Amino acid sequence: MSAQSTLKYPAQAWITTFAGTAINLCLGILYAWSIWGKALVNVDKQGQAMTGINEGWKYLTNAEAATPFSICVIVFAILMIPGGKIQDKISPKFGATLGGLLLATGCIIAGLMKSYEGLIIGFGLFGGAGMGIGYAAPTPAALKWFGQEKRGLISGLVVGGYGGAALYIGYLGQYLIDTFGITGSFVYLGIFFAIVVVVAGQMLKIPPPEYVPATNVVAGPSKGATATNWEVSEVFTTWQFYALIFMFILTTQSGLLIISSAAGILTKAAKGISFFTANAWLLVSYGGLVNACGRVGTGFYSDKIGRQNAYMLNCAISAVCLFMLPSIIASQNIFMLFLAVGIAYWQYGGGLSLMPSFTADFYGPKNLGMNYGLVFVGWGLGFFMARLGGSIKDWTGSLDNAFYISGCLLIIGVVLAKITNRPKYSERGVGAAQTAS
Repeated sequence: MSAQSTLKYPAQAWITTFAGTAINLCLGILYAWSIWGKALVNVDKQGQAMTGINEGWKYLTNAEAATPFSICVIVFAILMIPGGKIQDKISPKFGATLGGLLLATGCIIAGLMKSYEGLIIGFGLFGGAGMGIGYAAPTPAALKWFGQEKRGLISGLVVGGYGGAALYIGYLGQYLIDTFGITGSFVYLGIFFAIVVVVAGQMLKIPPPEYVPATNVVAGPSKGATATNWEVSEVFTTWQFYALIFMFILTTQSGLLIISSAAGILTKAAKGISFFTANAWLLVSYGGLVNACGRVGTGFYSDKIGRQNAYMLNCAISAVCLFMLPSIIASQNIFMLFLAVGIAYWQYGGGLSLMPSFTADFYGPKNLGMNYGLVFVGWGLGFFMARLGGSIKDWTGSLDNAFYISGCLLIIGVVLAKITNRPKYSERGVGAAQTAS
């Protein structure tokens, strides 16, 4: 038995971890957006009223359907900053509860307004605010209970819930749309989310000030973590902070492109195969599963091979898949489609596991909520590719050029990660007592 496996943590450490997973399983409705996009989009009927179960709604273009999603991403990223401060200064319990209630309210508004404007206000603004404030609470709270050699795994477990949400929301959302219409799907999910997040939020706790996590720092990649807790004002003075933001943009853009278009991609690739055409939610749910596994898996092996190596490995393989996607879709090879899209989802999920760990390794766990909230702005800025992809599809009829652009950006991410090393606190001219080890 390894020394690392003998480390003991209090029960509350694991309660906080898995309560955080449960919260993120609700906040992750963002990753099932393409289910609603598929129900809302009809370029030929844009602006015309729907009939039947969706009476009161109007058809949208691809670009219009991508807008609430993109706004949600931006607001999510911006609200992560005050959300992180709430987690650090008030409590993760308060942040998670507030976030869950905002998301629930947003879903209900989006459903009841039955309009493009309602989607922007409800899903985009309220939903994004709820996700940002709620998502900022669980991961920093959980990481504070564990030593640095567990950061990748714990981060992966908590954020894995967010990625895994599409696994069940993809099917559930489609079922609710088919049974109760677009309005009913939003309203019922909003009520469900409010209940789960409020209950799970009460289980989040941070350790007392005197708590010291069990740790066994051994030779290897994990010893690259800092021994200093950097203040927010100090973080801004390092070039690595801006590098992390840009790395986040690059790892995010490809994932959001795939996520926002997953149902449509399968519909096009499986044209003529009635089962897949009628069940496009399958690629969304499959993506959610791989997204979640990518967060846990990448977090685990980043503890072994190092954050930089894990980031570069994920981005390089995913870039190859994006370059191949146009030919895979044209060939209608469903097996290869699921493989390529799965790798893209894994890379994206892995990035969301790596970046909080990068931030904790570089700047310490004490102010992680606020520091990671600032780095998380990069995730929000990655939204541009989803919006650009929607426009490219409207202009050209396909996403091929968007896939090529996205793959090139991932290659840039590999190069940037290679040159980004942990900042040294001593280089700032601070006394030896505070120097990073």
